[in-house]
Amino acid sequence: MNYDSKDKVLKKATVWEGLYFYRKSDAIYQLTVAFCKRFLPAHGDRTVDQMVQAARSGKQNIIEGSEDGQTSSEVEIRLINTARGSLQELRADYLDYLNTHHLKVWPKDSARQKKMRKFCRKQNDYEAYAPLVNKMTDEEYANLLLTLCHQTDKMMCAYLRTLEERFVTEGGIKERMYAARTGYRQAQDERMQQLEAENAALRTENAALKQRIAELERIVKGE
Repeated sequence: MNYDSKDKVLKKATVWEGLYFYRKSDAIYQLTVAFCKRFLPAHGDRTVDQMVQAARSGKQNIIEGSEDGQTSSEVEIRLINTARGSLQELRADYLDYLNTHHLKVWPKDSARQKKMRKFCRKQNDYEAYAPLVNKMTDEEYANLLLTLCHQTDKMMCAYLRTLEERFVTEGGIKERMYAARTGYRQAQDERMQQLEAENAALRTENAALKQRIAELERIVKGE
């Protein structure tokens, strides 16, 4: 019986580049950099650094969490939650911008918000938003980022529920290592039992052959 303990200890690696919420987070980061360049002062405003750092932290923690998740579900859950916190912080910055500049937060049931939600649901990559960067007003731009942050957060929440369920059923790295060691020992025990059974069968067959040879020798000798 073959047993590969590595397959039991290490989880299948997540391809983070393909995660929809990662792709959205990358779009959020690039859009935030462009927003700050267009609508915020180049110098003397700490908000720029805070917003860009929050946006970057969102996507980077998704990458780190997915990479570390191969060995540690706990770390992956913690870093995805950190990414959520960063995007919530960024969302608050966009709300502050709209409020301090006396601009509107679009109601969720308004026609333009529904249209924007539909567009954002279908588009995950920055390339889809890039043509709008220099066309949108600051109000439109901020509401776009609020929508993207909200949708990305919902995706991450769903992903975290999956991770938590997996952690409950599969355990963390210690549990998987214990299961791997236990499985290896069981495989070794099964193989040993199989060999012992084969040896016993061979001994029985050997004894029968010796008896048959002795009988043939007596026949030859005319006994």
